[in-house]
Amino acid sequence: MPADDYYQTLGVSKTASQEEIRKAYKKLARKYHPDVKPDDKEAASKFKEIQEAYEVLGDAEKRQKYDQFGSNWKHAGAHPGGGQYHWAGGAGGGGPVDLDDIFGGGFDFQDLFGGGRSSRGRAQPRPRKGADLKTEIHVSFETAALGGKHDLSYRVDGRPEQITVTIPAGISSGKQIRLAGQGSPGSGGGPAGDLLITVQVGAHPWFRRDGNNLLLDLPLTPAEAALGTQIEVPTLDEGPVTLTVPPGTASGMKLRLKGKGVVDPKTKQQGDQYVVVKIVPPKELNDEQRKLYEQLQEAGQENPRKNLWNQ
Repeated sequence: MPADDYYQTLGVSKTASQEEIRKAYKKLARKYHPDVKPDDKEAASKFKEIQEAYEVLGDAEKRQKYDQFGSNWKHAGAHPGGGQYHWAGGAGGGGPVDLDDIFGGGFDFQDLFGGGRSSRGRAQPRPRKGADLKTEIHVSFETAALGGKHDLSYRVDGRPEQITVTIPAGISSGKQIRLAGQGSPGSGGGPAGDLLITVQVGAHPWFRRDGNNLLLDLPLTPAEAALGTQIEVPTLDEGPVTLTVPPGTASGMKLRLKGKGVVDPKTKQQGDQYVVVKIVPPKELNDEQRKLYEQLQEAGQENPRKNLWNQ
């Protein structure tokens, strides 16, 4: 094609900036690249023309010579030692093409064609990561709170597998543990998928969780709540400790045991244990007990409902 058609080839004006020329080239290269239109001779020819035009117009020095001398621009600038001025593209005007520059760093021709291509054009299997597998395990309250081990049996593509899973301290019900490379095998040399394990935590007969804090109900008699007392209460991993119940403790109050809770999996900070007071009156009274309660009632106590519902 005539050399004076380079601007026309790229579809830009002679006053176009270098950035405009670069953008025009990338747009056309995406359209006519041989990997996008394989076995299309017309597209291949067009791509060669586009590349040849950009080799000149995309280089400020070559473009200046081209604008000044037209089709004879190659012969206009001989080197000091003699000989012609040649562009970097080599024979046929086709210089190196940066596919990442044309299509962007995220473009993957293997995704487009379903596989790579060898130097001879044969399709090669693209390395693909294997599928992730999902399963569920049930662990005890103590294991979830304190951490531990859990033996897991599962199947990978029909084959039985058995592994020991490390349960991180403080994990809560519904959270997932990801084991990299324990899923289905990859293809074409790709890595294996992952194993995603959803953890379900069992209940505890005494404790329940509130985030990283532990809650424990403490039944008290009315006398213990009124007069105060000291009581041994259990902790999750340190055995029983002595708790002081102050006089006048009301039902529902929470007495704190600092640092006796569950560790936070992210911050590694220890939660607290809260002992929740539950005042339990006697279901039945013998004659002596009834008499004492009646005397207590006659002795008088400020009505706890005083002004409670007044507006």
